[in-house]
Amino acid sequence: MENRTRRSFVTAAGASSFLIVRPELVRGAGSETLRAGLIGCGGRGTQAVVDLLTGTQNVEVVAMGDIFEDHLEGSLRSIAAKHPEVASRVKVDAEHRFIGFDAFHKVIASDIDIVMLATPPGYRPQHFEAAINAHKHVFCEKPFGTDPVGVRRFMAAAKKSEELKLTVMSGAQRRNAADYMETVDKIRNGAIGEVTGLYAYWIGGPVIQQPGGRKPGWADMTWEHRNWYSFVWICGDQVVEQHLHNIDVCNWVMDTHPVKVVATGGAAWRPRTEIYGNIYDHISSDFVYENGVRMSSYCRQFKGPGIYDNVSELIVGSKGRSNAHDLGSGSNQDVRTKFKDPLENPYVREHIAMVRSIRGDGPYRNDAMKVAESTMTAIMARESAYSGLEITWEMIMNSQLDLQPKAFGYDLKMEVPPLPVPGVYKFI
Repeated sequence: MENRTRRSFVTAAGASSFLIVRPELVRGAGSETLRAGLIGCGGRGTQAVVDLLTGTQNVEVVAMGDIFEDHLEGSLRSIAAKHPEVASRVKVDAEHRFIGFDAFHKVIASDIDIVMLATPPGYRPQHFEAAINAHKHVFCEKPFGTDPVGVRRFMAAAKKSEELKLTVMSGAQRRNAADYMETVDKIRNGAIGEVTGLYAYWIGGPVIQQPGGRKPGWADMTWEHRNWYSFVWICGDQVVEQHLHNIDVCNWVMDTHPVKVVATGGAAWRPRTEIYGNIYDHISSDFVYENGVRMSSYCRQFKGPGIYDNVSELIVGSKGRSNAHDLGSGSNQDVRTKFKDPLENPYVREHIAMVRSIRGDGPYRNDAMKVAESTMTAIMARESAYSGLEITWEMIMNSQLDLQPKAFGYDLKMEVPPLPVPGVYKFI
């Protein structure tokens, strides 16, 4: 017992023996310095490091990995130049800068306690599974996959993370925005009466990562990673990659997922050239929950002068309505607003909550399964729009659709599937 501050014991579900792990890997780590590793060093990963270190003390980032060296080195330069207030706690030496498709294994195998997953979402199930199998806490950017096979893989690892009492924090930052948290709690406790309908919108502009097109020497797989938002296998389409935020709020309010959906969509604005890949630029969905309540969902990415935009949620009740954040303190703050106090920024608050969960001085947090269900909800809508079918939860949970390549390499050739046509596209 003299070594209790240096060791902790956890029992895996169904196991007959104890696993001895470092105290940082279980709740109650106390004030010891936590060590984090980042997988995926683009803009999201870089900002996640800044947000983590802004909101927490006794945390260091000591390992980083990416398939592109310029991403990794650029991330380190950006943090040093733009965020000197946290740069001293980024201690990634040359031996812990990993490049390649196997970089995630090397980051996870480093002497770290927290794995930060910020690659394009096609990789999320594989990387999350590896992190949980290594008994690491995880910050996991949304969405949690791009196809049903991958999300079910993620869900299996999510169950294991709960059994091990590992902390899993999602990048669905509205779940840590004070005004959203307070409003959703009040709605669930009857503030607007019985919920009778929900509306979710992400109506904005396109995400074009390589407007200048493919550079000389970029083979297909390199190109699709450099321009990942345009390809279904790695981004999931807008409804999965971006609109998930709004869908997740509605599922959060309902404390469940829909049981079926009918959706429609297409590509009205996106030109049919290589840059724009094979995703839709608009999808409209009619979801139904088990109790008969419907969620109307619409996402769209058009570009042009004066084009309307709207990123919001609307919850309609028998006694009133709410935009999902108007009943809480700070209700005048939009989730995208620059907060004067960085500790009130939900992008920072999610990391504060994660570290408090790990240390044991805050509520235990594991958002893995809930956000995985929201990811599958969004995939269900995409598959309905692509196929023209009504898709049920049972259908999507039994779907054999697996979009992931069977081999990886910078010079691999890849065939881009055509833009889905309802009635021609086959739901698997």
